[in-house]
Amino acid sequence: MTKLRANILIITIILLFVAAIVLATAFPFVDGIASAESERKFETVGKSAYLVDYATGTVLYSRNENEKLPIASMVKIMTANLTFEAIERGNVSLDDDVLVSENAASMGGSQVFLDAGSTHKVSDLLRSVVVASANDSCVALAEHIDGSVEKFVARMNERAKELGMQNTRFVNCTGLPAPGGYSCAKDSATMFSALVKHPIFFEYAKVWMEDFKHPSGRTTSISNTNKLVRFYKGCDGGKTGFTNEAKFCLTATAKRDDMRIVAVLIGANSSQERNAAVSQMFDYAFANFENSVLKKAGEPIENSVEVLGGRQKTVKLALESDITAFRERNGKAQFEVKYDLPRTVKAPIKQGDVVGKAYLVKDGVVVKEESVLAQEDVQKKSLFDAIREIATGWTTQIAK
Repeated sequence: MTKLRANILIITIILLFVAAIVLATAFPFVDGIASAESERKFETVGKSAYLVDYATGTVLYSRNENEKLPIASMVKIMTANLTFEAIERGNVSLDDDVLVSENAASMGGSQVFLDAGSTHKVSDLLRSVVVASANDSCVALAEHIDGSVEKFVARMNERAKELGMQNTRFVNCTGLPAPGGYSCAKDSATMFSALVKHPIFFEYAKVWMEDFKHPSGRTTSISNTNKLVRFYKGCDGGKTGFTNEAKFCLTATAKRDDMRIVAVLIGANSSQERNAAVSQMFDYAFANFENSVLKKAGEPIENSVEVLGGRQKTVKLALESDITAFRERNGKAQFEVKYDLPRTVKAPIKQGDVVGKAYLVKDGVVVKEESVLAQEDVQKKSLFDAIREIATGWTTQIAK
């Protein structure tokens, strides 16, 4: 009987082991981290791909990243970015009323079915671009901002050059098929990294489903074209694209702890293949690398600088941008922050003035530098201030 029980126990263990192998094969992802066998499947998907750390620009994976390809509605990354930049400059307001032209209302493809002659707020149109990739809203915004689509597209190309996008040419603001338009995976990541600098983008990008309201009272139901915002932990924004020529494309971002990643995939055969590949790219990044912010922008640093001829003796300092250490998980690299600051500065000083430099040092080698800024205004000492200072000194000496 004891021998029988032992045999049953051995058989049970073997069956459990086999079941574990079957489950591991069927479900290669656990808690969003890819298994060793599945984590690099994205290397065979689509025409090109690019994976980069947002904070440091470290490239984690690239394949045909400079190949000029149609990117379909990912063109709208630049359309949205230029709109946000116009808002931040004060040239346009989110509350502006936009008159919809016949041209805008006639756009095909993905749209919210704007009525010619109707008016909508910039905020509503921009939201529909980010959430639902609305072509008609893109054209309405372009015409409102620059007076015509042609002028807006010219500015799209100018901005691309400013961002260092060397393999991109825009011919419209929607990504609808048109001769001569192209971009590449690397450039798509570059313009998307510019887009995510605008905090309001994330407010729009997280919307899953909602109704777009028209002045006439009717509504158009819209849903997010980027399904990963709901189904991938940490994904909080992205832009999809599809045409018969471009196939299925996606530029997306995900953040966990201090690390934000941008992934681009161009030319997948289906939306499922595209979404799975980008998820695997994210998994690969989060499983193998990490970021830690060693010093945050705006936080006072421990160093101060003496002010000559100022109403106060020292000025408080802070970094202009975060200093972030990017490393392989369980890596042995050593990081430290060092400062190059003058012993003294002359008043007057304005908040935001560059006072010195901070350096991120990895294993004794400088890998990044950031500006150190004055955190406050320091006015120049007046004659009255000098007299009062002398009088205060005399009073103190007499009191002793």
